[in-house]
Amino acid sequence: MKVISSDASNYEYVNARVKTRRATLFSEEDYRKLIRMGPGEIARYMEETEYEDEVNALGARYDGVNLVEYALHANLAKHFDDLLQWADGKLYDLIARYLRKFDDWNIKTVIRGIYSDADRELVEADLIRAGEFSDRFIDRMLDATTIEEVVDLLSDTMFGDAVEEAYQDHEETGLLIPLENAIDRAYYEGLMDGIIVGPDRATDLYVDFLQAEIDFRNIRNVLRASRSGADIDPAKYYISGGRLFDASTLAQLAGNPDELIARLRDSRYGDKLDEALDELERADSLIGFEHALDKALLEYSDHLSHVFPLSVCPVFAYVLAKQREVDNIRAIARGREAGLSEDQIEEELVLL
Repeated sequence: MKVISSDASNYEYVNARVKTRRATLFSEEDYRKLIRMGPGEIARYMEETEYEDEVNALGARYDGVNLVEYALHANLAKHFDDLLQWADGKLYDLIARYLRKFDDWNIKTVIRGIYSDADRELVEADLIRAGEFSDRFIDRMLDATTIEEVVDLLSDTMFGDAVEEAYQDHEETGLLIPLENAIDRAYYEGLMDGIIVGPDRATDLYVDFLQAEIDFRNIRNVLRASRSGADIDPAKYYISGGRLFDASTLAQLAGNPDELIARLRDSRYGDKLDEALDELERADSLIGFEHALDKALLEYSDHLSHVFPLSVCPVFAYVLAKQREVDNIRAIARGREAGLSEDQIEEELVLL
């Protein structure tokens, strides 16, 4: 772990580096090319981009979709490690906190794998080793054969109390929603822990960005819970720190989707959420809505990064954009392997 410098945060330097990295992200034209390729062709295409080192390093061990996925995640971890190497002072701390989202992702990925009795190699291919968990700890989670074992492993982490409390609800309902919501809550509330609004503009912008993520995550989680049909109290897994709702209000709105949509249209995110809310009103499932919600968050993060270029916002916007690139390429490779049509694959992508 890098020692945090007492010097002032180097926003200008880090954001200049981030701007250069953003310029290498895949364009819509790149995605249109990939959709017409098979997994092997996708890997070869990646070899001619900034994924070259990872594809070459892993090409002897993997091929097809596995090569694509392992290369994507290795590249992602490298780029986010670079962010921490570049940053000093408080900026380092803010980035390190934010990248714990990949600890959140890895826990949920392992739990889903155990729940669905997935092959270990398939689960491992989905992991993103870019958070604070060590490789050794992640391997111990992969070795677990029951969800209870994972809960026990997490006892000494920031997720421990939350998942232990949610495990009983998981046992009673047979669903992963209580555990997944509890993991999200531990992550986001950990991000906000000890942060006081007002001392400086940098902190205020950090909070503003995270409040948007928390609001969007609460919306996603409460709709998943309400549509699951299970007897789950939405307020129980409410994530504090957002702007739009308190726990009781969100729980009430969970049973009234029309009122929830109306409240969101009138909110500070209304113009960004129009497409997502239209999708929710006409969709039979949450998939289209969640993709539109991801797009809205990307647009909001880009807005903050342009309005406040000398802040942590451009860094977080880059993290979201890079993660979305990885998700899009992986969705294309998996879709091609599964024999989906180009239109079906395109529905799985989040494009700005």
